[in-house]
This record gives sequence, structure tokens and C-alpha cells, in this order.
Amino acid sequence: MKRLNFVVSLTNDDNDYQQEQAAAAEKAAQRFGVDVKIVHANNDAVAQSQQLLEYVQNPNLRPDAILFEPCGGTAFPQVARAAAAAGIGWVVLNHEVDYVMELRRSFKVPIFAISSDHEEIGKIQGLQFAALLPKGGTILYIEGPPNSSAAKERTRGMNKTKPANIQIKSMRGNWTEESSRRAVSSWLKLRTSQETHIDLVGAQDDSMAMGARKAFGEISGADRWLKLPFTGCDGMPKTGQSWVRSGLLTATIHIPANTDLAIEMFVDAIKNGTQLPERKVTEAQSIPSLAELTAIGSGKQKRSAGA
Repeated sequence: MKRLNFVVSLTNDDNDYQQEQAAAAEKAAQRFGVDVKIVHANNDAVAQSQQLLEYVQNPNLRPDAILFEPCGGTAFPQVARAAAAAGIGWVVLNHEVDYVMELRRSFKVPIFAISSDHEEIGKIQGLQFAALLPKGGTILYIEGPPNSSAAKERTRGMNKTKPANIQIKSMRGNWTEESSRRAVSSWLKLRTSQETHIDLVGAQDDSMAMGARKAFGEISGADRWLKLPFTGCDGMPKTGQSWVRSGLLTATIHIPANTDLAIEMFVDAIKNGTQLPERKVTEAQSIPSLAELTAIGSGKQKRSAGA
């Protein structure tokens, strides 16, 4: 049997989760004896679509499968159909899609989606907020881009579990530290930022939480802001989890990389004829646990009352 080769298209290479996705894919390639090529779209959906079309249409580049995490609000249904028609497997990462069933009926190649449950991630984050702010308060909340289904689902989940006494002040980043730093810096230049009492800074990924910290550190009176709890998502071992241990973040949510699992599933389907599900969901986990965060929140409340 010929050696399988995969193209893994990721949104960017500036985000710790995307970097972990690339590393997980490369480790899986070694483990299963396949070739993998990592490409990045620099958060540009048009560029990503063109990249993928080049691999579909050029016989010299054509892989056995394309695994991709969409940059924008669409998972490129036309490109997916063209890939399947060309005999290329198609795996969508971390994005809701409605065309998988129809393509699976029409083509023989493996086609499936694998994702975290982003609404559940949002619910966990809402519970973290409740644990850290038992008396309520106002959160500066940094969301992902508006066309991202993951960002929308995380916000929806967060709003389902946060208490009514917690108010949200939202702004947008683009899943990178620098995009969040710019957004927060712009907000800090407004007079309303000085008039708004913030009790916690929450972000939909760890790099954006760290970008917010950087923005606060660049202004006078930084100490007031940097003493706030900062929380994020992704919880990669060398970044988010490390930042929690060092105190730069109060909490994160571990979201396991899934490129390795996608490669494992595809290889199993090709070599063993294993029937693949249309959608596979991985599980997220609060770091620290919600019980530990409740203890942290209660301790801060007691210290505040004592003061």
C-alpha cells in the first residue's frame, strides 16, 4: 500500500492552539508512517480557499486527504465537493458544517468533521466566571472574529451559564495576541474605559488573554489592571497551562488538539475499512477545576470583606 500523504491547513501560525495543531499532526504522521504538509492561511479565508483549490486541482500536489480549520464563516462546500470528486478525503476541524452527510452519500472517500464542543467550552467559561466572581461584577470579554462559528458558540454557551449579576463588556480579537493587544489598547484610549469598573478579563483563547495583559501593561496605572483575574481558553501545556501555573492567567480551559485524532481516524478507515462517524467531538476541561476556582473566588471575597 502506498504511503498516505495529508495536507493540514490551519488558520495561522501565531496562535498557540494552531501551533499545537501543527505539532500534533507532525507527531501523528511519524506515528502512523504518513506524510503531512502544514500550510497556514494567515487568517485569510480567500487565501485559504485558493490554497486548498491548488491542492485539489494540481495532480502533482494532490494529497490523499485535506484536513483544515476554516478561517472564516464558511467551510468551502464547493472546494469540499471538488476534493471529494477528485478522490481526496476531506476533514473539517473545529467548525460546524452541514454538507458532510450529503458528500458521504455521493462519494466513497472518507469525509467527516472533528471538533471541540464550543458551546460546552463557553458554558465552562461561564461557570469559571461565576466561581471567580461570586458577588457578580463586570467582565471585559474578548471574543474571536464575528464570522467564526467557534466564537459564536462559545459566547452562546458562556451566556447560558454566567449568573445574571455578571455583566459583559465585549470586544473582538482575531485569535492572536497582537489582535487582542490592539483591541484593548484602542479601548483604553476611550474615556469610557476609565469610567468602567472591570472585575475580570476573560478571553476566548489564551493568546488573546495575554494580549490584553500586554495592553494593560503598556499604560500608566497598569498595576490596577494587572491585579485582575485573567482567563482564557485552549490550555496548551507549554502556554495556557504554564501561564496558569505562573499566575499570569487565573484559569484556562484545556481544549485538546484534534489533528492527530483526525489522522488516526483517516488512516484507520483506509487501512482497516473502519466506518467513520460524520462528526467526532472532543472534551474540554477547566484548569484549575471549578471547585478550585470557587475556593479562589471565595477567598478573594473574604479578603475584600476584611479590607
